[in-house]
Amino acid sequence: MNRAELVDEIAKVTGQTKLQVHNTMQALLHTLTGALARGERVTLVGFGTFERRQRQARVGVNPQNPKQKIKIEAARVPAFRAGQELKDVVDGRARLAALPKAVAAKPKKAAKAAPAKKKAAPARKAKKRRR
Repeated sequence: MNRAELVDEIAKVTGQTKLQVHNTMQALLHTLTGALARGERVTLVGFGTFERRQRQARVGVNPQNPKQKIKIEAARVPAFRAGQELKDVVDGRARLAALPKAVAAKPKKAAKAAPAKKKAAPARKAKKRRR
């Protein structure tokens, strides 16, 4: 599932417009990325924890020339650790819980379409004929 498919699915479930869901998702990812950049840990209980880890400098091997050694610099990298509920659902030990009624969209009632009113066309000016 890609981002567009995720937005479509959330819009169906919640009854929000795709634009609202897209904007909410953008804000969520922006906030999450900013927190990780500051070194904060973000925990979504039952889902998992996002954190920043420090990867040490090391010596690696050039894949195009295995005899050549290359130096890999130290880096800060994002990491995700799945929560127990997520692990259980993915493994099949638990069922995915139903959404709360406040989140799930209510079926929309079909509004009666009023006949479209036509606007009167502006009057055309008569052209003078020259002889």
